[in-house]
Amino acid sequence: MDTYRPPIGTSVENLDTPLFVVDMDSLEHNFRVVAEAYKNSSCKMREHAKNIKTPFLARMQIEAGGTVGGVCCAKVSEAEAMFLGGITDILIPNQIVSEDKIVRLCGLARRGDIKVCVDSLKNVRDISDISVRERVTIGVLIEINTGMDRAGIRTIEEGVELARIISELPGIEFRGVMSHQHLYGHPTRDERYLEGAKMIQICLDVKKAIEDDGIPVEIVSSGETWSYDLARDIGGITEVEGGTYALMGTSAKHMGMFKYAGKVLASVISTPRPDFAIGDVGSRGLAVGGSLIPDVDGLSGVTVESIASEQIVLKSDGEMPLKIGDKFMLNPGYQDGLVNQWDRFVGIRNGLVEGVWDIPGRGCFH
Repeated sequence: MDTYRPPIGTSVENLDTPLFVVDMDSLEHNFRVVAEAYKNSSCKMREHAKNIKTPFLARMQIEAGGTVGGVCCAKVSEAEAMFLGGITDILIPNQIVSEDKIVRLCGLARRGDIKVCVDSLKNVRDISDISVRERVTIGVLIEINTGMDRAGIRTIEEGVELARIISELPGIEFRGVMSHQHLYGHPTRDERYLEGAKMIQICLDVKKAIEDDGIPVEIVSSGETWSYDLARDIGGITEVEGGTYALMGTSAKHMGMFKYAGKVLASVISTPRPDFAIGDVGSRGLAVGGSLIPDVDGLSGVTVESIASEQIVLKSDGEMPLKIGDKFMLNPGYQDGLVNQWDRFVGIRNGLVEGVWDIPGRGCFH
């Protein structure tokens, strides 16, 4: 557990490193982009809390506008953290199958609008049985596989049949359909729209078939950061599960309308060669893997050469501009795993600490 909490007003130059910081101007910019995008739209944002893991930041987006007034969470423990922070409209776009976790969902449902996704009849019946026993009602959405080949039903017929059964069982309420998509690389806007529309249409086809069967579909939850504008423009989507946009990462650098907000502050501890610098943060603080390599913020020609568990090696295409003791910022590759490594956010504005906020959803694996 990290106990470091810098006082408000501390300058960046005097902060201990390594440190996870949030550029508040950039964060607020990202929230304004979303608020403006959905201001006059029937489609709204349901921010994915797995990327921020704290109700403080989630409430910032809700207050900025453009949202459904709630969030989605990857798991029950994250939902509990959001709920304790005052956010009671929660969707879990995942399957919750064990009895103890379904009981915990029921506890939240006594005081909030709790919804969960399903893709199997057994899970539906289990949720129904436990909800009846606990005397609550849980909202249920059907997850549809739209290309990621993870969870989700595979056919339209399967979706219609599942919707019929959900509508007939006690203790649960059919609320709609949900899907998630992924597009690799850094596509252009036209590529995003073309490929994203194909994937989302699969979800919309299931929604239409369920409605044609006489069952109302209230919620169509689909889309994410890379398709936040497509989901609004395509029609038929009621909410988008965007997450990366809030703090951003190099994996989404093609989404240039959003700014890097979540960063890792580090210090140079060694300069063994004129073009090399060693920093005091490594993979344990950056959550790197595969192509998720951070960028060095604001230093042209300086790139990441390699990363060890506690150190990072930077290389310059000329003489290294960083000296021993200098601080530098890293723009992480992907925020999900990064946020989970830290106990709190340190918000900075104009080079000074503005606030320090705990991350109650981090490390919640149960």
